Amino acid sequence: MREVTAPVWRAAVEHRFVDELWSGELDREVLTRYLAQDHQFVDAFLALLGAAVAGADRPGPRVRLARQLGLVAGPENDFFDRSLDALGSDGPVEPLGPTTAFVELMHDAAGAGYADALAVLVVAEWLYLDWASRTGTTLPDDPIHAEWIELHRGREFAEWVEFLRDELDRAADGLDRDRAGQVATRFVRAVDLELAFFDAAYG
Repeated sequence: MREVTAPVWRAAVEHRFVDELWSGELDREVLTRYLAQDHQFVDAFLALLGAAVAGADRPGPRVRLARQLGLVAGPENDFFDRSLDALGSDGPVEPLGPTTAFVELMHDAAGAGYADALAVLVVAEWLYLDWASRTGTTLPDDPIHAEWIELHRGREFAEWVEFLRDELDRAADGLDRDRAGQVATRFVRAVDLELAFFDAAYG
């Protein structure tokens, strides 16, 4: 699935938004719009993680997923509150098209099965690890830019992504053609929406 989506995946990882975030040149209005929209994912993302916790068929993966759920509900959620306040955000905003579509995808995957939930989680986390793990670069001076990058890289986050990938491979192994196709469709849709979400930050 990763190979099939390679062109769109690369376009997202190398997006103008990512370049400007790393360089510290990202316009505050663009960053505010992006974070205000991304903040709207938190509830659906927590529900998706919760569905994965419930759907896991082994104790080890269930515990690993549950631990990550706590991290998202804590430090990452706190980042949004602090950053949007520092940027002078006026509060809740109307969701843009890609935001609405991604929330719908997460809710759909949460109710479809363990492999479906993992397919969307893998995209959401792995693609962000990719753009946040650029080599030969230094963190920008802006603390909001730097913290957003740091939240999506490092050994622990890389191990989390590796766990998700391994679990998806395991959960998808043995699925019949129809079910495997449904899981793949959700993976591809998630990659498309990641790119659309970056585009939408520019209005």
